[in-house]
Amino acid sequence: MEKILQAIKDENLNIPKHVAIILDGNGRWAKKRNMPRNYGHVQGSKTVEQIIEDAYKMGIEYVTVYAFSTENWKRSKEEVDALMKLLGKYLIDCIERSTKNNMQVRVIGDKTGLDKSLVTRINELEEATKEATGLKFTIAINYGGRDEIRRAVADIAKDVAAQKLNPEDITEDLINDRLDTAGLPDPDLLIRTSGEERLSNFLPWQLAYTEFYFTDVLWPDFDKNDLLTAIRYYNGKERRFGGV
Repeated sequence: MEKILQAIKDENLNIPKHVAIILDGNGRWAKKRNMPRNYGHVQGSKTVEQIIEDAYKMGIEYVTVYAFSTENWKRSKEEVDALMKLLGKYLIDCIERSTKNNMQVRVIGDKTGLDKSLVTRINELEEATKEATGLKFTIAINYGGRDEIRRAVADIAKDVAAQKLNPEDITEDLINDRLDTAGLPDPDLLIRTSGEERLSNFLPWQLAYTEFYFTDVLWPDFDKNDLLTAIRYYNGKERRFGGV
């Protein structure tokens, strides 16, 4: 890590404040090793632990990862059950790790579609870390960008119907406040591993002006050097946000 930090200093790199990551390639990583897909997910969760630690040391303040999408329920029952079990264990372990590292954790997505025991673990984790002042780590579970916007619109529509809100009062800021990510800055950089180049319904509203970095590296193999490469790519972009 010392070499990484020295490179950041020597190259005077601008560190993105918020990095979003689509964790892709766990299954393919396992298949290459003639192992079951769940083995890849287990290794992928270990990579998450390391990368969020490395990210914070490099100066990144917010990391948001796509752990389980609303579309992932279409996978085999065996894989979904294994993923839910893994997520449950991860959330339990995350309390101790987050407290030790002063990391604040929140979970976004439609929690009504999750098992009650998993929701309990999410609530316990968020409560235990809410006062932390270090890295702000967000995990998207049963998350879909269109579903998030739908839920926000439905929430606003209820207030309009109840005459608590006028249609002309609906601004981008108001919509932001009704999204799962309320209070978080929009991501500066999106990283997607495994060579795929699409958003897959991840944060479509929030990524409007985000820089995208795609790599062929499979998620379990992604490390701090790959993160530095992504940051270098980010530094090669001129962010004008629609201006000249």
